[in-house]
Parts: sequence; C-alpha cells; structure tokens
Amino acid sequence: MIHLPLGPPVIALLAAAAFGAGLVDAIAGGGGLVSLPALLAAGLPPVLALGTNKGQAVFGATASAMTYWRRGAIDRDRAALGFAAGFAGSWLGARAMLAVPLGPLRGIVIALLLIAAAVVLVRRNVAPRPTTLAPGAARAALLAIAFGLGAYDGFFGPGTGSMLVIAFATVFGDSLTRASGNAKVVNLASNLAAMILFAAHGTILWRVALPMAAANALGATTGAHLAVRNGDRLVRLVVVAVVLAVVVKLVVDLLRAHGS
Repeated sequence: MIHLPLGPPVIALLAAAAFGAGLVDAIAGGGGLVSLPALLAAGLPPVLALGTNKGQAVFGATASAMTYWRRGAIDRDRAALGFAAGFAGSWLGARAMLAVPLGPLRGIVIALLLIAAAVVLVRRNVAPRPTTLAPGAARAALLAIAFGLGAYDGFFGPGTGSMLVIAFATVFGDSLTRASGNAKVVNLASNLAAMILFAAHGTILWRVALPMAAANALGATTGAHLAVRNGDRLVRLVVVAVVLAVVVKLVVDLLRAHGS
C-alpha cells in the first residue's frame, strides 16, 4: 500500500481540477490534460496517477454520454461497435502500460503529454465534411478508430477525446457537437476497461478518486448541456483555450526544470 501526504486541502484542489476536467472533456475532449497533470503535481507516482485518473474519469464519461444520448446527439447505430472496439483496445493498452517499468514510464508520460497537447492544438483547424464511405468501409473505419484510440486511452489517456472528435468530424462528417457525443461512447468504454484493470491491480487511490469522480461527473453533465445548447462554436473556443493554457503550463514547467 502506498501512503501519500494528501490532506483535505489537496484533495479539494484535485476535485476542483476534476470538475474542470469533466466540463472541458464533455465539451471538446482533453479533460485528461487537466486532471492527470494535477495528480502528478500532487505527488502521485505515474502508475498511480494514471490509475486514479481513470478511476475518476469513468464517472464523468458516464454522465456526459448519458446527457448526449438523451439529447439525441449520438448516432445510435454506431454506438455498439464503437463501445466494443474502444473497450477491447483500452484493455490491451492498459495491460501494456502496467508492464512498463516505473523509471521509463515517467519520461513516457512527459513526452505523451506534449504530443497530446500538440494534437489538441491543431484540432481548431479541423472542419466537418460530408462522408462518402460505404457502410462496410464506415464500420471498418469506426472499428479502427475506436480500437486504436481506445488502446492509446488505456495506455495513457490525455487528448483521447479530442482525437476522437477529430476522427469523427473528418472521417464521418459529424458536426463538432455530434462528434463530441459520439466520442463519449468510445471514451466511456475505454475509461471503463482501463478502470477495471487498474482497480484489479491496486493502482487506483480511491480516497482521491471518489471525490474527484463526484466533481468530474458534475462538470461533465454541465459541459454536455452547454455543448448541446451552444453548438460547435463553444466546442471550438473551449478546446483552443484549454490547449493554450496547457501549453503555457508545460513550457513554464520545462523552463523551471532547466533553470534548477
């Protein structure tokens, strides 16, 4: 058992970060770019931070997916295949992450955070277009997207939602709001698979994850309502603002590390 000096003030700050992560993730994806750095900054080792992040994120993903579903912003004929492929991919990705030694994992986490932030940043230039895929090709594309990004989400996570939105907008021609809804189906599956596996291996700090989960679910429900009500413009503005903030934080962190 790992004991960390995380008192009520720190847990309250992590819950606040989880609310923001849920709000952002429901609108445009990328919530992990808020919650995972917060957990790492609180002093959790990378494996425990990744596991705890999944433990809290699955509640927000459930809340936002349910909201999009009730509002009719999810393509129900694609939901079952997307969920199954995302679950399978995430399970394999999470197993791979658990096999990585702690030392190299710290460097991998830093590198993937930078890559995820860069991917989310270029998303502002992506626009939906009509799809010309035949039904069989569309199913194959959905399988590849959900499985591949599900595997990434199980292994690491941040930026998955935004990359799913990019894929659904460009490959299937979804509006940004509908792409966000469809992304939540895959994201829910990938979060659920990884959470089950991490919990079985004892890499979720539940006394931190549960308060964060409640805040994340509240933020996700709020964000999904805002996205459905205000549409694509809000999605685009939020993702750009979040990415710029994350990039600034990463640059400051790198400068501090270089100067010390």
